[in-house]
Amino acid sequence: MKTSSLFLFIIGLFICNISNSQTNQKGFTIIPLGVKGGLDESNLSAYLVKANGAEQYICLDAGTIYAGLQKATLSNYFGPLHDATEIQKKFINSYFISHGHLDHTAGLVMNSPGDSFKKNIYAIPSVIEVLKSSQFSSKSWSNFANEGDKPIIGKYQYQYLVPEKEIEVNSAGVSVTPFVLSHVKPYESTAFLVRNQSDYLLYLGDTGPDEVEHSSQLENLWNHIAPLIQKKQLKSIFIEVSFSNKVADASLYGHLTPNWLMREMNKLYLLAGDHLKEVSIMVTHMKPCVNCETNIKEDLQKANSLGLKLYFPKQGEIINQ
Repeated sequence: MKTSSLFLFIIGLFICNISNSQTNQKGFTIIPLGVKGGLDESNLSAYLVKANGAEQYICLDAGTIYAGLQKATLSNYFGPLHDATEIQKKFINSYFISHGHLDHTAGLVMNSPGDSFKKNIYAIPSVIEVLKSSQFSSKSWSNFANEGDKPIIGKYQYQYLVPEKEIEVNSAGVSVTPFVLSHVKPYESTAFLVRNQSDYLLYLGDTGPDEVEHSSQLENLWNHIAPLIQKKQLKSIFIEVSFSNKVADASLYGHLTPNWLMREMNKLYLLAGDHLKEVSIMVTHMKPCVNCETNIKEDLQKANSLGLKLYFPKQGEIINQ
């Protein structure tokens, strides 16, 4: 009996190791469901992320869900499944919400009736309070979460994140560490540092520059990720540039311009050195007003004295890193 039990135990470990190796391949699969910072409600901030080989995704912000999934299905990313609601149910494991503004939450709220039960919504406490009071609230929508206004449907479970404390999402093969950002002080936003084994990507929700926000939140974040850049572990930084350089600091309302992005990148460069040039800088949240995106891209090219690798994610187009 002892020999038989030992044999079964060894076989069990072998199967678990095979399963883990299949799930936890290095690198990330990223599908932008929405990339813009307003106006176009069919293309607002939302990014699916998983470890390469994992079955499910986490969703970093959720401004657009349905339209983004529809676009992604055109490339058969989800196999034979082409119904956006069924894809949301099956492939999105949980949601990480950077802050409570509608362009980062509307897709989650509007598509909640068709989603599956017992999914987690991860956010820092101040963001969950916004979701409870103005999003999943009987005043504006049915309360599909597990706290707040009655009646409570309980489809989603709020999970309160502790800044700079890592949590695991095993089905997506990743771990996530939140960092507080300033988005029109004292309003808080969040950056999410996503890890798969020794590989990392960084996603920032809306943020103003430290100097304008009278904050040190970005400085703290840069100090934390600089060693990862030096070790060539950080693959990409998803960071917003909402306006062109024509917008005055007083009218930024907690956002970045090309000049401010590059000033922040220069601070990071002083900490991380030349390896920053190997990191993909994914420019997000551009406001799609007349000529705005063209102006932002031109301003970025002029200000990119460091020669950073700038990319502009497109809705529904997969990114492998």
